[in-house]
Formats: sequence, C-alpha cells, structure tokens
Amino acid sequence: MPLVFPKFHPDARSLVKQYLTPAVYKLLAPLKTQTGFTLATAIQSGLKNPDSHIGIYAGDAPSYFLFAPIFDPIIHAYHAVDKTFEYRPGLDQTGLDQIRLAPLDPDKAFILSSRIRVARNLSGFCFPCHISSRDRARVASLVSDAAETMPRELAGNYLSFKDLSPSQMQDCLTRKQAFPKGDRFQDAAGINREFPDSRGTFTSRDKRFMIWVNEEDHLRIISMEASADISGVFNRLCRGLDHLSTRLEFAFDKRYGFLTSCPTNIGTAMRAGVHIRLRKLEKNQARLKTLVDKYHLQIRGTGGEKTSVEKGVFDISNKQRLGIPETRIIQNLHSGLAAIIEAEKSL
Repeated sequence: MPLVFPKFHPDARSLVKQYLTPAVYKLLAPLKTQTGFTLATAIQSGLKNPDSHIGIYAGDAPSYFLFAPIFDPIIHAYHAVDKTFEYRPGLDQTGLDQIRLAPLDPDKAFILSSRIRVARNLSGFCFPCHISSRDRARVASLVSDAAETMPRELAGNYLSFKDLSPSQMQDCLTRKQAFPKGDRFQDAAGINREFPDSRGTFTSRDKRFMIWVNEEDHLRIISMEASADISGVFNRLCRGLDHLSTRLEFAFDKRYGFLTSCPTNIGTAMRAGVHIRLRKLEKNQARLKTLVDKYHLQIRGTGGEKTSVEKGVFDISNKQRLGIPETRIIQNLHSGLAAIIEAEKSL
C-alpha cells in the first residue's frame, strides 16, 4: 500500500510541517521503535492543531535517534544550535549548590515570585504519549517511593489524583497542589489518556518543592517561592535533583542531554523564570522585547504560555535549554532581570 503524505492545515506554521518533506516522510513512515512508536503517532498533535508551533512529540528515548531526520532540524531551529550541538552539563560542577547571586529586588517592588523546574523521564519506560497503563502506574510508584525518602528540608507528602473527588481535585488545583488535564496539544498527542489515573504530585511541607508525576513528562521537578531569590530557588532544586538521582535513572543522551516528550525541552530541560510586575514597560513592550532577546529570555502571559498579561505582570524565563549549562541559564536570567528592572525604574 503506497504511503500517503500527511495533510497539514493550509494555515499551519509548525516546525514539523516545515521540515517534514515527502522524502523524509518516505524514509521514516515505515519505521517503528522497539516499543512500536511511529512517525504517524509522533505528528498527530501538529496535524490536529494548526496553531501548533512544534507539532511533534517523542514516544520514547529511541524516537530521537530513529526519527532524527525530522527531530534534528526541528531541534536546530527551535534551540538555535549548530548541527554539532551537544549537551553541556552544569549540575555536577563542584560547589554548584553554593551559587550566590546579588539580590535583584530587595524592596520587593517588582518580582512577585521565582520558579525553576526541570523535566525528566525515567530510563527504560515509554514517554507519556506512548506509555501503557501498567507502566504509567509503575512510574508513579517508583517516583512516589523516591519522593517519600526526601531529606528533612524537602520532606513532604505524595497526593494521588485518583483518590480525589471532583471537588477535592478542584480545590487542589485552586491551591496549586495539583496540575490539570493537559491542553488540546497534549490531548492530540495521547498524553491525557486515562487522566487522572497514575497522576499525582509530591509537595514539600513548606510548599517550596514539588514533583508533578506523569504530566507531559514522567517528572516535572519544581522549586519555587514568593521572592526574588533565584539562587536560593536553584540551590533547592539541585538538592532535590541530587537526591532523586540516587534512586531513579533518567533518560539521557550525551548529545541531546535529558530526553523529554517535547523537543523544546531537551538538553537541560530547565525553565527558570519569575512573575514580575512591569507597569511602565507594559506600555513600551518593544523595549522589553529588546532586553529579553539580548539576554536569551522569553515573555509569557501572567498565566503562562498562550495567556494574556494581567495588571502588568509578566512571566519571564529562559529561552535557551540546549548547548548551555544550567548555571549559565540562571546567570543570564539574573542579568536580564537586573537590566529589565533598571529599565522599568528609568521610565
């Protein structure tokens, strides 16, 4: 039976549509990873969502290598890296957990909160868009068991969403102790299957360290607090990662770095950002855009991606994730925020 090239929406501008040529499709369409993941499944989100920016997900770690002729050009384009890109580690450097940065906002006039998260998948398991029910439950068990052994400063409790009534789930969502069912992009990729089975969160007692289990990736490890102390938030994240790494093996490649469901997150898989109120720069967003570009940052709405800015509060975070150490990401964010605050003050 002849291969039929997929039909993207005429208005689609996704990277997968841009780089999936008939020749590449002919080469990759017949292939399957050992777990049975195919190119047809990988691109479902891009086919069903014309406004998708990327349009492709990985179903397991081997996807990145078997389907490299489509993943690599997308990675090059999104991360703005050379064809010889490689992961540059920064979490294992001596003294990294002692990183100290100058106070950014001592008067608490601009930065409302700081949040740093990393994505991780467990080695040997399919990623969320392709995982079986049995393996998803196994992932949840392994992660919750590891989280229950956290050191005292990060100790807390694991909450299984399956045990919650609809009203309890809504209450947890309101208090940000749970994550909702994924958006339509994740839904089209198969990530939302059987939600909320085998989903949950681990939250430290002080509410400053969390692990999301079986969302877009097996783990979203988060450090946060209502302050501008980016280095403190980062150091806490590192301590949590150090502990988890002694009990869990993460999907990793020397070239790609940490392997994630979406190719936008590979490498460090880190997003470090703040909620910052910029009432003056909100009216001069061209200047704000110049500053975030200079320091390799990106702007999102108050509620995150694809949301609007409310009451002058921006979500500003790193854009680079691959080909740059974690420590440099934090330093760029710190330098960029210092310049942004100075610009806000000067207007």
